[in-house]
Amino acid sequence: MGVCFNGNAYQGWQSQSSGLTVQDKLEKALAQFCTHKVSTLCAGRTDAGVHGLMQVIHFDTELVRDMASWVRGTNRYLPSDIAIQWAREVPPTFHCRASAVARRYAYIVLESPVRPSLESGRVGWVYRPLDLQAMQEAAAHLMGEHDFTSFRASSCQALSPVKRLTQIAIHQHGPYWRLEFEGSAFLHHMIRNIMGCLVTIGQGFERPDWMREVLHARSRKAAAPTFSPDGLYFKGPVYEAHWGLPDSTPAFDWLP
Repeated sequence: MGVCFNGNAYQGWQSQSSGLTVQDKLEKALAQFCTHKVSTLCAGRTDAGVHGLMQVIHFDTELVRDMASWVRGTNRYLPSDIAIQWAREVPPTFHCRASAVARRYAYIVLESPVRPSLESGRVGWVYRPLDLQAMQEAAAHLMGEHDFTSFRASSCQALSPVKRLTQIAIHQHGPYWRLEFEGSAFLHHMIRNIMGCLVTIGQGFERPDWMREVLHARSRKAAAPTFSPDGLYFKGPVYEAHWGLPDSTPAFDWLP
């Protein structure tokens, strides 16, 4: 299934005893629709406040329904800020996390002397002007395969800090900035920590080649503070075409 959600009201993706996570709400809805307990696996966990444009999950069930019924039936039991976008049957060899060849995120940031109101939680915020060229030069130092220990949260459970970044695209649309990230996989808080460094450089507090120094330091203490989760969207995983899964959903052209 492809799942879209607004993360403002939730304590992240992964199930917790509080029941206030996206996974908890989803599994409760699936259990009501299937009339049996359902355990899901996801393509990528998200922090509290992070949104999902296309989280992909998989689960096993003996219930037989057409795909449209899976979508409409499950959505009937979900809160308004979570919605199934599509459903597909996949062979047992598919795994939503292990079968992904890449993952994608987008950060939307408002540059303004006044904090966001209508967009609260849906955009990040900086009140000092950002320098596009400086951030692009800094981002170039992160391309390729590196040890990203400097951008890794202390609670990260990944077996290796070595990841491959294939894209950081930065665009400005009036007062809004859109930064898109794609890589093989990401460490816990990796995107938020990279974003903290990009903003520090963009605001002129550090030079672009400071990003290379942070990367080579392999120490979280060398990097800038973790940026807010506001405005961070999980665009979803990338799968090989033979799985026959949608590439993206829903369209997010409404994002600046």
